[in-house]
Amino acid sequence: MLTGAGVSAESGLGTYRDNGGLWDKYDPMEVASAEGWRRNPALVLNFYNMQREKLKDCEPNAAHRAIAGLEKDYTVCVITQNVDNLHERAGSTRVIHLHGEVTKVRPQDSYTWEDGYSEKQVVDVGYGKVSLGDKSPKGVQLRPHIVFFGEQVPKIEEAANVVAQADILLIVGTSMQVYPAASLYTFARTDCPIYLIDPASVSVRDRRIVHIRETATQGMQTFIANYL
Repeated sequence: MLTGAGVSAESGLGTYRDNGGLWDKYDPMEVASAEGWRRNPALVLNFYNMQREKLKDCEPNAAHRAIAGLEKDYTVCVITQNVDNLHERAGSTRVIHLHGEVTKVRPQDSYTWEDGYSEKQVVDVGYGKVSLGDKSPKGVQLRPHIVFFGEQVPKIEEAANVVAQADILLIVGTSMQVYPAASLYTFARTDCPIYLIDPASVSVRDRRIVHIRETATQGMQTFIANYL
């Protein structure tokens, strides 16, 4: 499974790039970039505090539950671009978060190439607030455990290896515009069927892809009823 913002939209979490999406309201270079963090960490911390506050009031939707339910009969790995925890709350047990997790923070000098992108210092803060001056036991400012624009995506290799082993690849709720995540489908074997659930037209062209032009919740019903 490769999932994007569209799978959480029906839970009340806005998408990013659609009209009226989050990046229409906030400049991503100010609130979600490595440069923005260096320039104004308080602004970035407040932005993610707001995201946690909103997530607290959201629940997994039927698409999340359908994805989790596939584990009854299949070995499932969810590779998600989403930073929310709705897949886990729906019951999915193997989730790779490509872009980090909004409910977690880490010291700003950790999770780097030098330490092998170790998550040993990552802390789950749930839906709590983190402010400038909140530091690790060693006195280092805490930052969101998010892959900012301008930073490496450490888990992309793990995700590519999972896709390369897949018997079925299902892509749900992503515009296929964010790289390197958008290129993951190219690692699928030539005999691996690919299903894409998204109501909008998608620029990706691959003869293997069956495009189910429905929302995530409707599309999952269609996929399970007709393609499994």
